Amino acid sequence: MSAGRPVLVVLYKDDLPDCLPLIEAAAEVRYVRAAELAGAMPGADALLLWDFFSSAVEDVWAHADSLKWIHVAAAGVDKLLFDGLRQSGVIVTNSRGIFDRPIAEFVLGSILAMAKDLPGSLRRQQNGVWEHRENERIDNARALVVGTGSIGRETARLLRAVGMRVEGVGRTSRTDDVDFTTVHASADLAAVVGRHDYVVLIAPLTDATRGLVDAAVLAAMKPTARLVNVGRGELVHEDALADALGRGIIAGAALDVFSTEPLPATSPLWRMENVLISAHLSGDATGWLERLSALFADNFERYAAGAELLNVVDKELGFVPAGGQRIG
Repeated sequence: MSAGRPVLVVLYKDDLPDCLPLIEAAAEVRYVRAAELAGAMPGADALLLWDFFSSAVEDVWAHADSLKWIHVAAAGVDKLLFDGLRQSGVIVTNSRGIFDRPIAEFVLGSILAMAKDLPGSLRRQQNGVWEHRENERIDNARALVVGTGSIGRETARLLRAVGMRVEGVGRTSRTDDVDFTTVHASADLAAVVGRHDYVVLIAPLTDATRGLVDAAVLAAMKPTARLVNVGRGELVHEDALADALGRGIIAGAALDVFSTEPLPATSPLWRMENVLISAHLSGDATGWLERLSALFADNFERYAAGAELLNVVDKELGFVPAGGQRIG
């Protein structure tokens, strides 16, 4: 830390976190948008990425002459990590734990919406059509959760609570996991995906997970299965997914994230009745910004005191390893 008060740069786009007036008593705080970031970095000890999808840090890396810590106000850090940062001594922390329950609830809601055909009911309501039809139960249905971090585990616990049978997919296989019982290796996804009714993508985006769900994996799924993606759009080959949905290779999908956001108007996904589309909002439950702010305030207090930080990211893995500290 620099002599005297630490220097904190806050990269923001619109609103600011509500904890900053208190932090200003203990630090010099520089508020900048992406275009101003380079000029603010010299002499800075810490950087808060409140504009959490920004990739501006790599562009100004040469100006970060005293940076020791970056905190990202998000769970995913794929937009931030680059070789220079990975190879540096700069600590990266994220907001692991804030989004676990909201995303788990969103996944359950998406599964229920598809099983009960709530979009079909809404379409009939809008057209004034009274049509009786059957819906599906989800108890005893099989869900495969791809991603065994804190969000995946909270999702597994919630799906089990409503009677679903849940297994996981992670970097390595195991059969004694406390939340999933069985965890399959991601390399075996195509071999195991056909046993499941719902495939839920929550994995972080890394070199190992990019494009994990491709045409071969989609072809191996049950024709009655549905895909839920609340992780990153790039986990899926989007063209292959649109083809699989259009040809009935899989029954449906609930998609909260996309390779390009906003989803372009030209995407065929917009026009598919078996697809639910939302605007990357699965974790943004009421009060989420206040919780993100409180987590950063806690971590800044730790930083200023020289204490252990919460949610330290393994920069090679691209996420907080199992057992890493969290709140939520």
